[in-house]
Amino acid sequence: MNNYDVIIVGGGPAGFTAGIYAARGGVKVAIFTGLQPGGQAALTHKIENFSGVKDAEGYLLVNTMMEQAISFGAEVLYSSIEEVDFSGEEKRLVSDDGETYYSKAVIIATGAKNKLIGLENEKDLIGKGVSFCATCDGGFFKNKSVAVNGGGDTALTEALYLSNICSEVYLIHRRQGFRAAQILIDRVKSNPKIKLVLDSVVTSLRGEPLQSIGILNKETGEKKDISVSALFVAIGYLPNTDVFKGKVNLNERDYIPTNNKMETNLEGVFAAGDVRDTPMRQVITACADGAIAANSALDYLISR
Repeated sequence: MNNYDVIIVGGGPAGFTAGIYAARGGVKVAIFTGLQPGGQAALTHKIENFSGVKDAEGYLLVNTMMEQAISFGAEVLYSSIEEVDFSGEEKRLVSDDGETYYSKAVIIATGAKNKLIGLENEKDLIGKGVSFCATCDGGFFKNKSVAVNGGGDTALTEALYLSNICSEVYLIHRRQGFRAAQILIDRVKSNPKIKLVLDSVVTSLRGEPLQSIGILNKETGEKKDISVSALFVAIGYLPNTDVFKGKVNLNERDYIPTNNKMETNLEGVFAAGDVRDTPMRQVITACADGAIAANSALDYLISR
């Protein structure tokens, strides 16, 4: 019962798109999503740059992808993979509930997780003022002061979302310039509720639940405290590749290198989406990766 033609590890845009394409290819497919399907995209309030879909709600968009994969015959399993053996022609995977699964081809689409600032009490304050998702937690801080740490698309999108809920939003970034789409930069700069704190880093978190954050201006050396009820951290991601270390080649940042067919260094093992070494991590590129990986997996199965 636990034998498949293609097993997809990860239930975000890359994984579900791979599931759609693989299942349409007529093979037996399983998608392991973990307890919370959707990946980072499901936590995104608004996705504006997915072609053909205007102002998409992240969770709804990814849930539609999952339903589409299921409609073509893909099996969705709400377990996580904790052990893999890719050494043989038949790949072996063990889930967190102790079940063993076998597959002729595997597509790794486990995405990435939020990067921490690295402060001493940061982990202790997660859920007590430290958050990584404005859509999930913003409502708890209605009419309160909050801060967002980061300077990319995610950080600016979070700040804009929170400005509709909170009394004021401090946007803290270590540089003057932002690494975000110009349309987001323009919206942030024109929003009177968003206060820019540039050339600065967060150095401390005080209170439990959070009451204030310490800020250091890297250019002037000035230190100050800002009273906030929440800090939303959006400084980047780390790939979810721990289970694959020593099993498949990783680069110096622990992402999975692939060729343009999404092939890893191992026959029958492919990677797609944010988990792989790619210059762009967006929902639309993850979907493209998933489609290519599935097509390559189907070609691999035909060649056996």
